[in-house]
Amino acid sequence: MCPGIPFFNFPYPLIIAYGSPTMSSSTLQETLIKTGRRFSDKLALADSGGAKVTFGEALAKSIFLTGRLKPIWEGQEKVGILVPPSVGGALVNWAALLMGKVPVNLNYTLSQEGIISCIDQCGITDVVASEKLMKRLNLELPGRVHLLEKLAAKPRLIEKLRAGFLAKATSNEGLLKRLGGDKVKPDDLATVIFSSGSTGEPKGVMLSHHNVITNVGQVSDVYSFVETDRMLGVLPFFHSFGFMATIAGPAVCGFACAYHFNPMESKVIGPLAEEFGVTIMIATPTFLKFYLRGFKPDQLKTLRLVVVGAEKLPPKVADDFEAKFGCRPFEAYGCTECSPGVALNGPNANREGSIGRALRDIEIKIVNPETGEELPDGEAGLLRVKGPNVMHGYLGMAEKTDEVLKDGWYNTGDIVRRDEDGYLWIEGRLSRFSKIGGEMVPHGTVEDTLNELAGDGERFFLVTGVPDEKKGEQIVVLHVASEELLKEVLEKLSDAPLPNLWKPKANQFLKIDEMPFLGSGKIDLKSAQRLAEAEHAS
Repeated sequence: MCPGIPFFNFPYPLIIAYGSPTMSSSTLQETLIKTGRRFSDKLALADSGGAKVTFGEALAKSIFLTGRLKPIWEGQEKVGILVPPSVGGALVNWAALLMGKVPVNLNYTLSQEGIISCIDQCGITDVVASEKLMKRLNLELPGRVHLLEKLAAKPRLIEKLRAGFLAKATSNEGLLKRLGGDKVKPDDLATVIFSSGSTGEPKGVMLSHHNVITNVGQVSDVYSFVETDRMLGVLPFFHSFGFMATIAGPAVCGFACAYHFNPMESKVIGPLAEEFGVTIMIATPTFLKFYLRGFKPDQLKTLRLVVVGAEKLPPKVADDFEAKFGCRPFEAYGCTECSPGVALNGPNANREGSIGRALRDIEIKIVNPETGEELPDGEAGLLRVKGPNVMHGYLGMAEKTDEVLKDGWYNTGDIVRRDEDGYLWIEGRLSRFSKIGGEMVPHGTVEDTLNELAGDGERFFLVTGVPDEKKGEQIVVLHVASEELLKEVLEKLSDAPLPNLWKPKANQFLKIDEMPFLGSGKIDLKSAQRLAEAEHAS
């Protein structure tokens, strides 16, 4: 179940507006206050646990939480939050921002050791957590853990009066001064998002208020967010798109968000989307497959926009989704280090199979991975990105920061080509190549070919590589295909348009029970590598 917090009624309504939300607001907390006051009576946040608040109520309840959290977070810059997508989780984040703190949403899909590493890297001593989540994961964390359900329980009259008065009767500047968020500047940290660790140890990506607010604006330029939009919030808050779109998005743009903690639980998400008239969905192709099976067409009748990322969008999934729900998904591309949006397809500019064109104010450079020489359009190379949404760096990791960030240019690690119209096409990830007999073999291309040969839009095959004494490396294909389907794919593979060196043999396929996914919806490449290496060693 999604953790809820008890929501109380204030003694008087919030009716005064102090301005309008704007993309140029300097900090998230300033933007939040303006939006909360302007759209006081408009729905802001809801969740599958039954919680539902207007922007005015959300502001007041966030202020209430600052009073409960002040003694807990006293003297701490970065504060830990371990709560899945929910109204309570969003309000804790907003309360932290109002207090001038840096909310760090901990990735609860990591191992306990991984979570503790993130806590240690940030110097966090107190974590606000969901009681139900802690019980389900059976976690033991260092420092002090404060359960959100208890923190928000039984508000006293004096607390209600304080929150209502501050929300209604103070100036924007006066409110921030009272709560502690007045000294924060646009280039100060807004959050630390730990990378998913799909190819290495999690790193703390430092994103500023300017980074996040700018990226909301860049994405809105393409998708034209309006105040009447309602977004489905199923991406976790520890995911950069989850933070940017479903925590910062409502504060900056004034649209509502409906949360559910499990992005694959279609039986709950479908009715939630229908109840709140969801117009925007941000997901992964894998999640869309669950919705195709579990949603009824009428449950998405208000949908106007679907954006997917994290993995390649199979054409069949896009076709089936459009046929059932009348809304075709657009493929997009982002990196945690870029807040995360970098390139998008959209209603007015869409080239299927590509990841879209670079957003406003983002510079793109495609270079030779070995020499750094810039390549012309049409040639695949390493993608570098520069813009106002690029991170400050990795927390406490100067050397790793220097490896990927030079003169403002971020090295994405992705191999990309740009066509004559500026659309970007992913060819693979630099780390997802095997050097076999001196030739670079792209895992992604082999993987896509195998999945296309399987024919129904599902991901059956995952390619990784292991060391090989004779050829340097060897491809291993993890799969969840039946014996009949595997035989059919192998027969078709001989005629597939791939070089013979790239075509895996039957003894290079390894059956697994299920595909390894991270909580962000991405494939867990580390786990895939471990599975392949263990089998190869045995």
